[in-house]
Amino acid sequence: MERLVIVGGNRLEGELRVSGAKNAVLPLIAATLLTRKPCVLEGVPDLRDVAVMMEVASFLGAEVKKEGESLYIHPAGAASREILPPLMRRLRASNLVMGPLLGRWHYFKVAYPGGCAIGSRPMDLHLKGFVAMGASIVEKQGFIEAKASRLRGADILLDFPSVGATENIMMAAVLAEGVTLIRNAAREPEIVDLQNFLNKLGARIQGAGQDVIRIEGVKELTGASHRVIPDRIEAGTYLAAVAGTKGKVFLRGARYDHMAAVIAKLREMGARVEEDPAGIRLEAEGRLKAVDCRTLPYPGFPTDMQPQIMALMTTAKGTSILCESIFENRFRHAAELKRMGADVKIEGKIAVINGVSKLSGAVVEATDLRAGAALVVAGLMAEGVTYVEGVHHLDRGYERMESKFQSLGAQLTREREG
Repeated sequence: MERLVIVGGNRLEGELRVSGAKNAVLPLIAATLLTRKPCVLEGVPDLRDVAVMMEVASFLGAEVKKEGESLYIHPAGAASREILPPLMRRLRASNLVMGPLLGRWHYFKVAYPGGCAIGSRPMDLHLKGFVAMGASIVEKQGFIEAKASRLRGADILLDFPSVGATENIMMAAVLAEGVTLIRNAAREPEIVDLQNFLNKLGARIQGAGQDVIRIEGVKELTGASHRVIPDRIEAGTYLAAVAGTKGKVFLRGARYDHMAAVIAKLREMGARVEEDPAGIRLEAEGRLKAVDCRTLPYPGFPTDMQPQIMALMTTAKGTSILCESIFENRFRHAAELKRMGADVKIEGKIAVINGVSKLSGAVVEATDLRAGAALVVAGLMAEGVTYVEGVHHLDRGYERMESKFQSLGAQLTREREG
């Protein structure tokens, strides 16, 4: 096992280039299974989750090759429709192959997926959408099996704007007969990116980024090249770290329009954030101010940035109230922040954070991807040395985190535990 060693207290300053979005790449890889033609994805980050999704596509019979930031996928020979537990349990987003498999072959059998233990993420919305389009579903012995003689367009209302369900239903509907409407659809930028890629393949989709998405089924798709959007959560994490160390940064490639809620909170805390045609600039001086924050579906404040904003709240002047309305088990990082001297009280979905003058280095453990990011942010803010264990979680979603922070002046290295 490896851990990060952080000597805190350094002001971060410099320029970073934002990597391609993990949460956009994973559904794009799944979407290539809908066609028989070669596809190229550009700007693909080197992440553990991406590597697992490549394995999933390869297991299903696609030819997959990554050269630098370019990912080449030729799914013509894809044959398998079944994925066994060892592979599915390594990645929650592996469930995104269900829509393409059902759309192209009208059948799949997959094990329940794994992922971070941040709360309940049921599959019922995905499956209800498939059933509405004509599939029959059987769940038993840890597997989900779906069959359909053919898929027909349907009018589908999601009980909650689930990102995964929206993506899966979109992909299943692309080759279905007739028109599918997804109401109360998720509106995340990654949904728009998926629509843009599918339309390049020959799909007919409108409305991504809005409440209702309309998909008119087509008979077949072709190949295409596509550049992945920048990772707004990675960008938000670096903005938080720089703000917490009273620093200054330019994030090249970051999309201001994808990050309005995060930027609004950083400004409310006292940081100066400016839009630039090529990215985002942030500068912070002095102690940040306490704020209240509630996670919501996009365009609200993202749950994937909740741990990082909590890290900033720990030393902000005053008392902050943080409400986690998406996942019920996403405050596990609070106990680790308390090891560093934070004053955090948890009551159900509410965290009350009384800002302290400083954090102190400690040995802490990352329990999931974004919790790990929060502990890195806190370690960079703290006095003394912080050891972040469970660094494998960070490798799932942050490309070259150590070198990027080092380029900003952070004292951060990776070492083997023990």
